[in-house]
Amino acid sequence: MITTKQRSYLKSLAHNLSPIFQVGKNGVVENTIIQFNEAFETKEIIKATVLNNSLLSAKEACEEISKKTQSEIVLVIGNRFVLYKASKKNPQINLPKK
Repeated sequence: MITTKQRSYLKSLAHNLSPIFQVGKNGVVENTIIQFNEAFETKEIIKATVLNNSLLSAKEACEEISKKTQSEIVLVIGNRFVLYKASKKNPQINLPKK
């Protein structure tokens, strides 16, 4: 669980990121989870969008992906969301102390 201070720090890092994933009409499938897990090992913080044709809202998609990848929800705004998960092999982001 990340603190408010850490969440604020992660939001500032995510501000300039471009979305690298899109959740479409198929929703969150197994392949999506695999891709997110692989991306977390290199990027640690990921911004994604939910397309208009998706049956899920951004919040629903974000919660489902977060649960299945054991990542932290940083932000959900409109059709975009940001997730964070520390890399096990190559940690790059140093979160502020609690």
